[in-house]
Amino acid sequence: MSDTFEVEAGKKGSFAEKLGMHPGLAIGYLGLLLFMIGDGVEAGFLSPLLVDLHFSTEKVALVFSAYGASAALASWLSGALTDIFGPKKVMWAGLLIWLGLEMPFLLGGIAHANYTTILVSYGVRGLGYPLFAYGFLCWVAAVTPQRYLATAIGWFWSARTGGLPTLGALLASFSVPLIGGYKTLWVSVGLVAVGGLIVLLGVREEHGNLPLSTTGDDPLKVLFTGVSIIWKHPKVGLGGIVATITTTSEFGFLVFLPIFFVRTVGFTLEQWLQILSVMFATNVVANLFWGWVGDKVGWRRTITFAGACGCALTTLGLYYVPHIFGANYALVMAAGMAYGIALAGFVPIAAIMSILAPESRGAAMSIMNLGSGLSAFLGPAVAGIFLPRMGVSGVIWIFAFMYLLAAAVSYQLTLPGVRPLR
Repeated sequence: MSDTFEVEAGKKGSFAEKLGMHPGLAIGYLGLLLFMIGDGVEAGFLSPLLVDLHFSTEKVALVFSAYGASAALASWLSGALTDIFGPKKVMWAGLLIWLGLEMPFLLGGIAHANYTTILVSYGVRGLGYPLFAYGFLCWVAAVTPQRYLATAIGWFWSARTGGLPTLGALLASFSVPLIGGYKTLWVSVGLVAVGGLIVLLGVREEHGNLPLSTTGDDPLKVLFTGVSIIWKHPKVGLGGIVATITTTSEFGFLVFLPIFFVRTVGFTLEQWLQILSVMFATNVVANLFWGWVGDKVGWRRTITFAGACGCALTTLGLYYVPHIFGANYALVMAAGMAYGIALAGFVPIAAIMSILAPESRGAAMSIMNLGSGLSAFLGPAVAGIFLPRMGVSGVIWIFAFMYLLAAAVSYQLTLPGVRPLR
């Protein structure tokens, strides 16, 4: 973070700052929430909807993997492009891509059960959400003072997760039985448009229109820095590995858990959507809690023990609780809440990444964003490859071991002389 950003970071003592938000970005969190609600409406029912259109589980996984590959690319580019063009331009690009590609997805793909159109349009649409959301995250990381940076990032993840999949899935649980899945997808278009415009027209913080890079390098060199920074700062690469593992299970779950909980365990689709909503509603609250804890007791400790070790255990719970107790709504809901709490333990990873390379924050954040985007590809890919061979239990164990790997890697994210990384 440049000294200029630090000095101009907001009105000290303002209500927003007391909550842990940069005052100039406060309304942006609301817009992000609405955008992510729209983006998350499909999360809990798109997989079974595609199966109902007579596409195989493997084809459905390929659709999600194509989306994830685009999301990974856009996630990496979001940091590098904010260094070059500034957050607002990157976010505008994300909003327009999302809305522009949703039209052929709905009109040519879903409406006519055209698999090629679905695969291409939904896959390319994957560029949209990361450019918008992670562009805003880079903005938050660039202008927020370090003393409450993890808390501010916790607010970001609360807004992101509050929409995708929490409130999005909750909205779907009411709208799908009422108006059907196809019309519900059109509702998401309106929410994305409104949320995006709130951020882009309502937030006036001046650094949003400015390149975030402070190196003075030409754009091509800044873009290349988004990759070369791994060699210059190896711990940025380690942080990227942790960021990749963080939500891999989440995106993998969206491929097969709806089918597992409804067709194997015996819940209704509405019950599954409610479980999914409560799981991530818990995560929303826990994001704020673990962000605050990370600022107090150490970012690395929070990530390693609350996040990685916690997710290793609770991921197993999502399978073994319904496997042992059947369609016990209360117990499965509790297992989902436990997973949501543990997943929030990774919140401080963005705070760590943002200070590992202070001269190129956007580049460092791009590696974290790349990891988050790769998880949208890796999760469905793991599901698609191993479900036919190992079943649901085997895939669950793969995700659990990935979290143990994240624990080992995250414990190496130390930075001598910087207290919050202890």
